[in-house]
Amino acid sequence: MSKEESLPIGGYAEKAYLEYSMYVILDRALPFVGDGLKPVQRRIVYAMSELGLKSSAKFKKSARTVGDVIGKFHPHGDSAAYEAMVLMAQNFSTRYPLIEGQGNFGSLDDPKSFAAMRYTECRLSAYSQNLLTEISQGTVDWMPNFDGTLIEPKFLPARLPNVLLNGASGIAVGMATDIPPHNLTDVVKATIALLESPKMSIKELMKYIPSPDFPTKAKIISTPDEIEEIYTTGRGSIKLRATYDIENGEIVISSLPYQVSSSKILEQVASQIESKKISMIEDLRDESDENNPVRLIVVPRSNRIDKDALMSHLFATTELQKNVRVNFNAIGLNGKPRVFDLKDFLKEWIKFRTETVKRRLQHRLDWVNDRLHILEGLLKAYLNLDEVIKIIRTHDVPKKSLMKKFKLSELQANAILDIRLRQLAKLEEDAILEEKKLLASEAKDIEKILNSSSRLKTLIKKELNEDLEEYGDERNSNIVEVDEAKAFDEKDLISNDPMTVVLSKRGWIRAAKGHDIDPQSLQYREGDEYLSSSMARNSQNAVIIDSFGKAFTLPIHKLPSARGQGDPVSGSINSQSGSTFAGVVAGTDDEYCLLASTSGYGFIAKIVELQTKNKSGKTALNTKGAIPLGPEKVITINDSYLAAITEEGKMLLIESSDLPILSKGKGNKIINIDKKQFEAKENKLIFLKSLVKGSSLKIYSGKQNYTIKSKDLENFVGTRGRKGNFLPKGYRRVDAVEVIVEE
Repeated sequence: MSKEESLPIGGYAEKAYLEYSMYVILDRALPFVGDGLKPVQRRIVYAMSELGLKSSAKFKKSARTVGDVIGKFHPHGDSAAYEAMVLMAQNFSTRYPLIEGQGNFGSLDDPKSFAAMRYTECRLSAYSQNLLTEISQGTVDWMPNFDGTLIEPKFLPARLPNVLLNGASGIAVGMATDIPPHNLTDVVKATIALLESPKMSIKELMKYIPSPDFPTKAKIISTPDEIEEIYTTGRGSIKLRATYDIENGEIVISSLPYQVSSSKILEQVASQIESKKISMIEDLRDESDENNPVRLIVVPRSNRIDKDALMSHLFATTELQKNVRVNFNAIGLNGKPRVFDLKDFLKEWIKFRTETVKRRLQHRLDWVNDRLHILEGLLKAYLNLDEVIKIIRTHDVPKKSLMKKFKLSELQANAILDIRLRQLAKLEEDAILEEKKLLASEAKDIEKILNSSSRLKTLIKKELNEDLEEYGDERNSNIVEVDEAKAFDEKDLISNDPMTVVLSKRGWIRAAKGHDIDPQSLQYREGDEYLSSSMARNSQNAVIIDSFGKAFTLPIHKLPSARGQGDPVSGSINSQSGSTFAGVVAGTDDEYCLLASTSGYGFIAKIVELQTKNKSGKTALNTKGAIPLGPEKVITINDSYLAAITEEGKMLLIESSDLPILSKGKGNKIINIDKKQFEAKENKLIFLKSLVKGSSLKIYSGKQNYTIKSKDLENFVGTRGRKGNFLPKGYRRVDAVEVIVEE
């Protein structure tokens, strides 16, 4: 190897990597501030315009467009070029699509589900015309394509700040860009305002551009201060949150954050349900269709669930709320990448637009002056028509003769020689004079604009307003003040509404809203009837005691509504064969209940200590051959009685504090029941009621009832374990007992 061909590997690698880096930054990943496009996007738009695929043209196969793009201007893979083209056509990916697609161009649910390019068709959108209308008017620089056989524009003469309108995202070497899309109306008004007042601050510009505006209609929940910080530094993140409504008790999600798919949300929510992180959701459906691109249905298990709190949890744990990165990194007019702030972006684009308009006007002025020059020559020809015709007929080289005779330029002489015979009419001379007059006036106007910065600004503003009129639309993304999303525990997601839990004799359970219902008046299945009820809250748990003394726990918010006849308890627990249910009780962590059996033994237990997550329940009351009574809530342990009534009609009142507080066991003797009588089934404890001192007891016997006033109840007060006293004659067969609190 010769000395000239030998290079140190370090130097070669450094040079090669630097060249590659510059190529990726300038020719692939970052948009140009002028037209807001990356090279591949620019080449696609230009290639389509060269194919005549305007918004008014017929659709053409995407494969034809991609073929032209990669064959003439962009020597990369066809799939990469096609995907870039598809993104420019997706109205959920691009705020103002540059391409109009026909066929399957993907969906919001799966943006990459687009059909192959041999199946789809495309053409340029109406909006893309603002990038192209001035391309042939001397407004752009041209460069050779990759093989030098064609030329292509270095940039497009955008009439609007497309870099902000459609934004961009890309990863280069050592840098990236994430420019969010903005609303055309907002940006144009801000640009006009900045043209009028160049010293405007970013805060003042934000009166026109309050925030980005995304293709999807999710709401922006970033604060104005956070957005101002982003616009000032050019970096940060915008918080987006899905929108939802409540329809017939169901949560209907109608929009998602930018670049979030429905399938991803369904997967994230389903994952939480499966892992039992959240059990508030009964069903999850995707009802999205052509008319409703996003319609996700979340069905709560019950109407009693706080739906806003549930959504807050989902916002905190899924992409229903998402931070979208912002990085205003673009290639400036000097050809170098930099991070802009909002004002710099607009100022840089105004410079670009001003230069573009100047070039367009100068190009037109040059053409007008050339045309006036030609018209001057034509007028000379018409004034000397006979002599001109004679020279053309008689001279071998008429052009030189004409130029010499009438002091014409070569351009004028060629124009005279190109005149057709029918243009020699007198009317044609008049038309030339009229055209000359109009063009002279136009040239004068153009020169005035070019020589006056204020007139140039006025023209730019006028054209911006014209484009605003044509392309302007309403904002998609509204800025909303919301509370911070929090991932709650399951209990926090449940409303704390007052509920009444009702259990039937055959073990069907339900929950009714409120504490003022009469559970015995509810409808029951044939052959079934009321057994037990307990006032509680929706966020609490119901404790059910079965005939073996076991306690089972069911969350009240999961219980069916009392509008129906309930669900069987056995469907939610693993109870012993042959067991029945004694009753139900519910309360706070600080509340107590009575547990007793027909043998006359019992104790007081904290309701929370009876609860268990085990479907097989936990042992609470040791019955030893007896049957548990329905659990009875104890209002207060101090200053209250427990009224025990036996089958033979005896009643004993003892102090509540005389019974021990246990978590499980047999308990202590409440009332003395003869063992032989109990075994012979001649006597047993049938009722145990808790009552505050000063209350009365109402005894029901058949169709009759009798109220024992608080002062008369003193006759039945005794120490724990005594036999008690007989109730009045006629009321010793007790069917029901009711506590009446005297006011």
